Amino acid sequence: MKPALVTLALLAPLSALAQTEVYGVVDAGVVADGGCRSDCTRTRVDSGIDSGSRLGVRGREDLGNGAAAVYTVEAGFLNDTGVSDQHGRLFGRQAFVGLDGPLGLVTLGRQYNLVYTTLTDVADPFHGGMAGSAANLVGYTTKRYDNTIKYTSPRSRSGLIGSVIYSFGESPFNSKVNRAYGATIGYEKGRVNLSITHQRKDNLLDATGTTPAVDQSASNSLVAANVDFGRFVGYAAYGHSKGDGSSQWDETNPYGAVAQRDPSTNSRDVLLGVAVPMGATTLLASVIHKDDRGLANRDANQIAIGASYALSKRTNVYTSVAKIQNRNGAGYTVGNASNRGSGDRAINVGLRHAF
Repeated sequence: MKPALVTLALLAPLSALAQTEVYGVVDAGVVADGGCRSDCTRTRVDSGIDSGSRLGVRGREDLGNGAAAVYTVEAGFLNDTGVSDQHGRLFGRQAFVGLDGPLGLVTLGRQYNLVYTTLTDVADPFHGGMAGSAANLVGYTTKRYDNTIKYTSPRSRSGLIGSVIYSFGESPFNSKVNRAYGATIGYEKGRVNLSITHQRKDNLLDATGTTPAVDQSASNSLVAANVDFGRFVGYAAYGHSKGDGSSQWDETNPYGAVAQRDPSTNSRDVLLGVAVPMGATTLLASVIHKDDRGLANRDANQIAIGASYALSKRTNVYTSVAKIQNRNGAGYTVGNASNRGSGDRAINVGLRHAF
């Protein structure tokens, strides 16, 4: 039996002692890539297209006086091959413990960064999945940070809510290497959801810790909103990313080496989108413009449409198509929730089940 399954099997009986839940998502489909710069697998079965496949345990224990201990451990996997996702980490999606109370929630461990959460939860009608994922163009460094302390305030009656995050770099050479910190202030009330997020990630030395390297520090700011107009939900976002490492980072490198194919060191990102519920069907569409302010002027535009059909409360089928127009040698690719993709256009069709 796989180590993750053994661990989860041992944790499951704890439900008798606290509110413990075993949960997961299994998502797979067919992806057809096009416009590849080099040889690629143009048609394939892929895992985690709409949302990453996962198996997790989360729990909550009442400590009295309105306080509770909480935890989440969540393992990602690729169900097209059965291997672990997040570069083989056991609980690579999330692994944290914390205290929740009247003054807010404090958690410690591996957690999502605030810019990525704002992007997928507030700004993107595709919520970071399918071919239309806003993460194909909008900068956010990396989805999750290790060694992180996060505080989330309780939601006020006015609808205001805030979060702050600090990730320790834990470099043996310099405490500033690979650390990250940021904050979000949001408003959630009625039909309106608004978030303003700023985050910075430092990376000032090379792997030896002795010779100064190119400064790969990054800063990302994102203003995002969605409004439920009844017949449809409108989405909009504006982002500013700056620094050699302001786009996707390589999570396998402890020193945060940049993994983007054509990094933009200074860009503005604009997103407009819509979700139209029609009974069991939801239609999705978005347009994204990346304005590269660098000398190379490597701009890019993405247009995407998609649809999801709910077979039940936990199962849906979906399809989407997206096209990226790269300019002046930019190399952005159409990915999905779990795969960066290989070409500048893609079509996918899949099935998602949550339990």
